Amino acid sequence: MEELIPKLKQQIIEQLNLEDMTPDDIDEKAPLFNEGLGLDSIDALELIVLLEREYGIKMENPQDGKKVFYSVETLAQFILENKK
Repeated sequence: MEELIPKLKQQIIEQLNLEDMTPDDIDEKAPLFNEGLGLDSIDALELIVLLEREYGIKMENPQDGKKVFYSVETLAQFILENKK
């Protein structure tokens, strides 16, 4: 988990073209959407693509998305639990 979180932060920055940000700018416990990082539904689709491409993980249940994509930490936990 300690190695995955910084890597995931960098991947999110690259995937979403957050050019003005560094991994240190992202709090792994802060929400990714709304008041946190401020991502939107298009960004959520990009994160799903990232999961599939980089980790071979498909979101089977769309209802899980809100919980999985809450923060970098919850996303990292989901990857660790579902990585093939």
